[in-house]
Parts: sequence; structure tokens; C-alpha cells
Amino acid sequence: MRSKAPSAPGRRLWQVFAVIGALAVTLYTLDLSPAVSNACFLVIGVGTVWSCFASPRRFGAQPRAAWPFMGGAAVLFLLGVMLRPIVVLHPLIADAATIPGYFLLGTFFVILLRARGSIERHVVLDCLIVCLAAGLASMLLLAAPAAYIAGRPAIESVLAGVYPLFDVVLLALAVNLSFTARTWPVSLATLLSGMAFLVVGDVAYAIIGLSGQTYTSPLLDVPFLLTYVLVGVTALHPSVVELGHATRHPVQAWSWQRMLLLVPAVITPFVLLVAVGGRSAGYRLFIGAGGIAIVALLLMRAVSAVQAQVAWQLHSEHQAMHDPLTGLPNRRMISNVLQRLLATLPADDTRRVWVYLLDLDGFKWVNDSWGHDTGDQLVIEVGTRLQAAIPIGTTLARVGGDEFLIAYVGSEQGALRLVEDVHRCFAEPLPLRDTEVVISASVGIAHAAGDGDSPAVTAEALLRDADTAMYRSKAEGPGRATIFDTSMHDRVRERIELEGALRNALSEGQLSVVYQPIVRMATGRPVAAEALTRWNHPERGPIPPSTFIPVAEESGLITALGTWVREEALRQLGQWRADGTVDSDFYVSINVSPLQLSDPELPLKISAELLRHGVPATAVALEMTESVMADGVSETARVLYELRELGFKLLVDDFGTGFSALGYLRRFPVTGVKIDRSFVSGLGENGEDEEIVRAVVAMSRALGLSIVAEGVETRVQRDALATLGVTQGQGWLWGPGVPPEDFANHWSAVQHASADTTVTARNP
Repeated sequence: MRSKAPSAPGRRLWQVFAVIGALAVTLYTLDLSPAVSNACFLVIGVGTVWSCFASPRRFGAQPRAAWPFMGGAAVLFLLGVMLRPIVVLHPLIADAATIPGYFLLGTFFVILLRARGSIERHVVLDCLIVCLAAGLASMLLLAAPAAYIAGRPAIESVLAGVYPLFDVVLLALAVNLSFTARTWPVSLATLLSGMAFLVVGDVAYAIIGLSGQTYTSPLLDVPFLLTYVLVGVTALHPSVVELGHATRHPVQAWSWQRMLLLVPAVITPFVLLVAVGGRSAGYRLFIGAGGIAIVALLLMRAVSAVQAQVAWQLHSEHQAMHDPLTGLPNRRMISNVLQRLLATLPADDTRRVWVYLLDLDGFKWVNDSWGHDTGDQLVIEVGTRLQAAIPIGTTLARVGGDEFLIAYVGSEQGALRLVEDVHRCFAEPLPLRDTEVVISASVGIAHAAGDGDSPAVTAEALLRDADTAMYRSKAEGPGRATIFDTSMHDRVRERIELEGALRNALSEGQLSVVYQPIVRMATGRPVAAEALTRWNHPERGPIPPSTFIPVAEESGLITALGTWVREEALRQLGQWRADGTVDSDFYVSINVSPLQLSDPELPLKISAELLRHGVPATAVALEMTESVMADGVSETARVLYELRELGFKLLVDDFGTGFSALGYLRRFPVTGVKIDRSFVSGLGENGEDEEIVRAVVAMSRALGLSIVAEGVETRVQRDALATLGVTQGQGWLWGPGVPPEDFANHWSAVQHASADTTVTARNP
């Protein structure tokens, strides 16, 4: 069961406990009375025990198994502290409770350290140095003198010498914990501080034990009370969840924090030699052995530091040259590989250096449908398949989110065979979570002979040319492979120039909007008009939409272009409605791109434009391609529903050429379809086209959708469409797109003529 985050008051409980703890320590130190002192210790002790068992679980702190051991140790230590003043003559009773507490406390630290992954060689060596020095000092200054006090049972003397050793073990565990933290959260700082006070308290008892005493004053227990307060704050503070996660430095350097521990440890044998070395030859031998061991550990630590530095350097270099997700070489490394291949391949060698740039088709759809985690899984699976497919000695790299690059040296025949191997990697479905998907890759290929003079320049050119070829493959359709040729540079240059010219056209008024009628075929009268963009370049002349619209989409100019066309069309429609050129049922159809439909502010923007030009939403149809529905982006779906709620007609343009599916039409709030001209052109000649149109009409009628046939050019096509049940048409049979003045003059005259004919027919 997953733990729930505590409420805000619960997250501040540590502050309340800290204040109560400070008050209790103050009252205990004042030693007002045994009852008050015992009450203070009991309240804080019980509060700490409760905190250890309850609070980490509430926060979801890991590892969960550690804190019951801390809680158990707190219970046993509390029992020992409360019993010691009572059983002064029989201190073993208090020891019987206290000593098991050390084992539980040690278990807590071991579990915590294992969760933090803290068992590293340099950390162990640092801990051994510190603990060996501390053990040496405690043995000579505390344990040995306490063990030889006359007049008390041997068991008490042994235990008096054991307590300092317990403290040395705790010190080792605490030092290990501190060495695995780059920063100290509150819980770590309070936990280590609490352990420090525990050691201080034990040392105080050990000092009085040198005179044969086991208890002298309640003040001896003040460090233990502070330990309880700090452990309680540790368990109650929200940062307790961080105790199970190490934030160590990548390389354990000789930081000043470490030096504060290591330097005293190193000089400890020399200090002891001066302080107690004269007592006996055994003391001097013991100190000498300890000093030699510390120096040996210090030398091992120095070697470990050098090894860690080298290992981290190698790790850093690997990370800098490899993709973190797949472990494959990255762009930086593949560039170096290409330079090396070009430099070592003789210029007259029949083999060439080949570069393949792969871009996954449909990767965005996977990301949008299943999320980025699934997209990452797909990239890993593709990388694994490609790695298994390429020849030995060929380098595979990941150079982008869904882009891979292959560097190969060989003949043209081998290079073409490798293309087939790459495409076979995508023949089988790729397993993703609980389903499988089939995707393809567009491949751009470039090649060059060996170049020992300027390999870096040639490598950069290869990458650029492969990228150009890959985009050419993308333009031709998914799953294509294209080998670069120099003419592609001209096309790239042309595209760049066209993008710049289009930017200027938007700002300099070179664009215009023309209107092509959508007519009711039974009467030939217009019921709507599609707003189409035209570009008359001052030097190049007319540039067709099929040329500049793809450039606008690729460059991101489609949003600015679409906004301008929409504003102009709504302004014109508002003027026609105001002067009576069109009636209230007439609508204007405007194309919107997938990028525009992904804008969550689009409904608000169009609503403002409608208000500005006095046009109702019902007089506007927005045309979109089938790919908008197939992409399945939730934001786009929300925008479409909002537009439909405002009253806009939503039409699927070029229906039948893309991802035509009944499910899409039912899932999205479309109001009509426009049958693509490729199916209309064969009517009267191609029976398959007639059956396709008949199926589209039947499906649309079943869903209550309007139908418009595009590209109607002949009367034969018109009559066939009418027979199949299509009521509205658009095409050259009724005229091309024309400027707004010509549209108004021609079609208003047609409407008037039609009206006059109707009146004459009624009044012969």
C-alpha cells in the first residue's frame, strides 16, 4: 500500500517536537526534582519511540525495514536510562536493557547504508582509519583502565570496557553515512548529531567508570536526552525520505570535512605515545601496531583516491561520448569515428566511407499516444535491432531523439545491402508494453572517398549531406531511402531562399486570398466559398501553394500565414454579409493546419476575430486533414470540441487519401467530408472510383455528415456525383479561385439571374 503524504500540520510536527524537546532538556538540566526529570525524559523518550515507528511510514521513507530497529533501540535505551538511577548497586540490570539496544541501532545503520549503496572501498578505508584511531584511544584511555579496577565483579569490568568499543562501531557507521552525502538534509544532520551525543554520554560514563562508579548525577544523561530529541526530529522531519538515497560526490576527494576526521585520526598514535606510552612496553607495542596499521590504511586510501579519479575520468569520457539512454555512441563520437575512417582510408581505395542517417517515421505518434517512457523503450528496441543487423566494425550512433547514424566502410554493393538490412529491422512489429507497433525509418545516405588532408571538413560535409538526403526521403513518404546527390544542395538552397521570401511576403503584402465557389449541384448556385492563398512574387511571378505551403509548415510560418488568411477571409465575409452579396446561409471554408489546431488558445482567438468582423461561427467552416485525427493528440481533440461547441463547421479535407477510418469520424466532432479529387477524376471511366465514392457517401449519410466533392471538372463527373447522392461540388467546372471583387460580381449576378428565372417560371 502506497503511503500518503502527511498534511501540512503533520509536516510541521518536527518543529513542535523540537520545541518540547528543548524545554525538556532545559528542565532536566536544572534538576528541579527527580519526578520532573524523570517525567521530561519519559515524555521525550516515548515521543521518540512513537516517531520512529509511525512517522517514517507516514512519509513513505525507505528503507521501511530500518526504522523498527531504531524504534526498538530507543525503547531499550529508554529502559536502561530509567533503570540506572534505581539499580545503582546492580548496574547489570540496566546494562541488560542497554547492550541489546546497541545491536538494534547497529542494524538500523547497516540497513540504511545498504539502501544508500554506501559500501565503497574509499569509504571503508576512511572509516577504518577513523575507527582504528578511536578504538586505539578508547582501549588505552577507557577500556583498559576500567577493566583493571579492583573491587568489582569481573563482568562489570568487562562491560565497562565493551561500551567504548560499541561507540567505535557506531562511530564507524556514522562516518560511513556522512561520507555518502554531498549535502546534509535536516534528518541526516540531526541523526548524526544524535549519535555524537550518544557517544559523548557513553564517554562520560566511561570516565566516571575509571573511578569505579556507575552513576553519579542525572546530568550524565543529558547527552542521551539530546540524542532522543534529535532522533525524534529526524523521524518527524519530511527529509527523512532522503536518508535512503545517497548523494555522494562522484569522486571522494580530500575535502576539509574528511580532513577534520582523518587528520586527528592519523596523529592519534603519536599523541597516545606521549600520553600513555610510558606506562608499559605493552602500551607502546600496542600504539606502534595501531600507528603502522593507520599509515598502511592511509597509503591504501591514497591509492584508492587515484584509482577513483581515473575511473571517474574514464566514466566522464564515456558519458561525453555516448548516449545515456541506449549506451550507443553520440554525435560527438560518431564525428570522431568518421574523421578517423576518412583519414585512414586511402584516397585511391575502391571502398568509400558511407553515412546513413535514419529518422523514425511515426515516432511522434508513439510518444503522443503512449508517453515518452514508451518512446524511450521504442528507441532502445530499435537501437538493439540495428546493432544486431550491421556488420562487425560498423559504428551505430544515436544522434537525436529519434535519429540514428551508421558509419560504414565498403563498396557500393555492400552499402546497398546494408540499406536492405536496415529496412528489415522494421519489418517485424516492435513490442511496446501490452501491444506491438509497426514503424519505418526514412534513410538519408551520403558517401565520400578517403581524405587524409581534411577529414574533419569531409566528415562534417557527410553528416550535412546525409541529413539533406534524409529529408528528401521524408518528403517522398515513410520508409524511403535516398542517396545524396549534388542537386539536392540546390533544392535545399532553393527552400531556404523560399522561406526567406515567404517571410518577406507576409510582411510586404505579396499574398492575396482568392475564393473558389462551392455550389449546390442541383441548381449551380454557390452555397459557400473556400478561401485559398495565392502568392505573386515580384520577381518570380506566381508561386503555387503546393510549393510554398510545405515550406510554411516546415519553417513554422504556417501559423502566421493561417492567421493572416483567416483574418482576411472573415473580414471579406463580414463585408459580403453586410452589403447583401451573400445570404445568411452562405459560409466560407478556411484551411487550418495541425500546428494551429494544437494551440489551446485557437478557439478564443477565432472568437475574437468573429466578433471584430461581425460574422457568426455558423458561417465559417474549418478544413483539416485526416492526419490531425490520426495523430490523436489530446490537446488537438479538446480544441476541436471547443470549436464545434462555438458553432463552427468542421470538415475533413482530401478525405480518402490518408488515415480514413470510421472510428476517427465517430470520435471527433466533424460535420462533413470533402471527397478528394483523385476519386472524382475517374468517375464515368473508373468503376473502382465510383464504388469508393458510393461508400464514402453511404458512410457520411449514416453519420449525418455533409459531403462536398472536390476537383469537379466535367459535366460527366457532376452527373455521376449527383447520381451517387453528392449534393455539393467544387472545381473548375464552376470556376477557379478568383479575387473577392470578381467572385462578388459573377456569383451575385448568377444568383439574381437564377432568382429572375424562378419568378418568371412562377408568373408566365
